Amino acid sequence: MLKNLNLKQQFTALLIIILALGLSLSGFTLSYVLKQNAMHDITSTALMLMETMTSVREYTNTQVQPLLENQLETEFLPQTVPAYSAREIFDHLRTNLKYRDFFYKEATLNPTNLRDKADNFETTIINNFQKKPDLKQSSGFRSMPSGDIFYMARPLIITQESCLKCHTSPDIAPKSMIERYGTANGFGWHINEIIGSQIISIPAGKVISKANQSSFLILVIVSTVFIAVIFLVNLFLNQKVVRPLKRITRVAEEVSTGHMDVEFEQFSNDEIGQLARAFRRMQLSLEMAMKRIKRRSETTSN
Repeated sequence: MLKNLNLKQQFTALLIIILALGLSLSGFTLSYVLKQNAMHDITSTALMLMETMTSVREYTNTQVQPLLENQLETEFLPQTVPAYSAREIFDHLRTNLKYRDFFYKEATLNPTNLRDKADNFETTIINNFQKKPDLKQSSGFRSMPSGDIFYMARPLIITQESCLKCHTSPDIAPKSMIERYGTANGFGWHINEIIGSQIISIPAGKVISKANQSSFLILVIVSTVFIAVIFLVNLFLNQKVVRPLKRITRVAEEVSTGHMDVEFEQFSNDEIGQLARAFRRMQLSLEMAMKRIKRRSETTSN
């Protein structure tokens, strides 16, 4: 099919094919790289928030709780509970519009406070930690009505005896806690038991969508630049190659019909100019040959 096209059309077709292949390959690569970068940013943010909440828990457990422990018999102070402190601080963080769609939960299978009760998805995560005690962290995506979210989870393990004062049995738990939450939930815990999971949830749809938009924008820019290059190359090709070749072809056709008064003009010193000089030498040689033939013909006739 290319044989039926002129030089300009063949060159344009070749550039378009290169453009299509280049955009396909670069588009796939660029999309992959941007999505990987987006995932790295999401994971880094989740990890930072997770470490922050873990630090809040540790601070509450080691510094706040010992100071207020003696008051628990007369008045229950939720501020002494690491889970409560972490949740309250994260909820305060969410008042910032930047973190409005971020969530933190210490999902528990048997919580004292029912707001920490694990749903089906969270229960699956906790069960997985219980089946794999060596697993320290898990992450992935979860589909929600508002869009996909990225989650990072870590197991909640009872590592300190002080936690069992409130969660072994109602008999030894602080009376103020029993009055507030009752005796139905949050008991029967054991040391080194995985009772739940810290879970950070981050909206991923917007971040990935932004990466896709950036990828599309870059491809549009590259396509525009490449189309401009095709136009300029075609313009150059038309001025420096196609038109001179057409003039050489027209002159050659006239010479072939006996019109020796036309000349091959040399417009440049490049290959096209060298071709014009070669045709000019051929024209001169042809004129000399025709003159010799004419003289011989006249001599013979005399």
